[in-house]
Amino acid sequence: MASRREYLDFILDQLSGLEEVSWRAMMGEFILYYRGKPVGGIYDDRLLVKPVKAALEMMPDADTELPYEGAKPMLLVDRVDDREFLKALFTAIYPELPEAKPRPARSRPRG
Repeated sequence: MASRREYLDFILDQLSGLEEVSWRAMMGEFILYYRGKPVGGIYDDRLLVKPVKAALEMMPDADTELPYEGAKPMLLVDRVDDREFLKALFTAIYPELPEAKPRPARSRPRG
């Protein structure tokens, strides 16, 4: 099941207190970035984040879920209605996030 744009808009509104939150659509889901680093995403209308140490400390009882078959497990954020918690979560995990992988340049056919 693909995620709904309305759910993405809700999460983005909840994160509106943070600068530099962006997203990218990917196969019916949405990858979320904070200050250029991939923090997690919206998968089947669920907010999932990378299971870095700070996230595990802030959500010790969080369910671990797969965003899609074959993917690495991520943490389910169940406090999406709490703006301050989301802001604190993204801020806390940012230093542990990997840098975004550069996207390959797209080439156009010559002709």
